[in-house]
Amino acid sequence: MEDKELNMVEHLDELRNRILVAVAAFIVFFVLGFIYVKDIYSWLVRDLDVKLIVLGPSDIIWVYFMIASVIAIAATIPILALQIWLFVKPALKPHEKKITLSYIPALFILFVVGLAFGYFVIFPMVLKFLVDLGGDMMVTNFTAEKYFRFIMNMTLPFGVLFELPVVVMFLTSLGIINPYVLTKIRKYAYFVLVIIAIVITPPEFMSDFMVTVPLLFLYEVSINLSKIVYKRRLKKEKEWELEEDEFATETK
Repeated sequence: MEDKELNMVEHLDELRNRILVAVAAFIVFFVLGFIYVKDIYSWLVRDLDVKLIVLGPSDIIWVYFMIASVIAIAATIPILALQIWLFVKPALKPHEKKITLSYIPALFILFVVGLAFGYFVIFPMVLKFLVDLGGDMMVTNFTAEKYFRFIMNMTLPFGVLFELPVVVMFLTSLGIINPYVLTKIRKYAYFVLVIIAIVITPPEFMSDFMVTVPLLFLYEVSINLSKIVYKRRLKKEKEWELEEDEFATETK
C-alpha cells in the first residue's frame, strides 16, 4: 500500500513539473507575442479600409492580450505535446515511443493550417456576408475589441478541429480508440460536426456548406489514418510478442 502511495505521489509530482514547463513556455511566448503585437496588429488590419476604434483604454490592453495569447497558444502546443509524451513515455513500448513522438510536429502544423483556413477562407466570407447584410441601412464601424474577438471566433475553433486526425492517430497508437469505434459512431460525429459548422457560420447555406465539408472530410481522414496506425500497431505487437517468445526460449 505504501509503495502504491509513493508511486502515485511521484506520478503527481512529475505531472506537476510537466505542467509547470508548459506554463513557463506559454509565459515566454506570451511575452514575445506582446513585444511584437504592433507588427501583428498591422498585418491583421492591412485590408481594412477604416481604422478600428476603441471605446476605452481597457479595449487597447484587451487587444494586446488577445493577440499575444493566440501567439502563445500556437507556439506552446508542441511544448505541451512533448510534455504529455514525456509523461506517458515510461508506459509505452519502444516502437510506440517513436511513433507517438512523430505526432508532435504535426500537432503544431495542423493547428497553424486550421488557423490559416479560418482566417483566409472562413473569416472574409462571413465578414462580407455580415457587412452586406447591413447594406445602406447603417454606417459600419468596427471597434478593435469586437473585430479581434470576431477573428478569434472564426479561427481558433478551426485550429483545434484541424488537429483531429493527429489526435485520433495518437490515441489509436496508444490503443485507446480504434477505427471500428470511429466508424460505428460516424453518424453521431457527423451530426456534432454539422451543428458546430452551423453555429460558427452565418445563417446562409453556402457558408454552412463550405465549413461542413472540410470538417466531415477531416473526420473521414481521421478514420483512414486510424486504420493505418491500427494495422501497424497490431503488426508491431505481433513482432514484439515473437521477439519475447524467442528470448524466453533462448533463456531456458
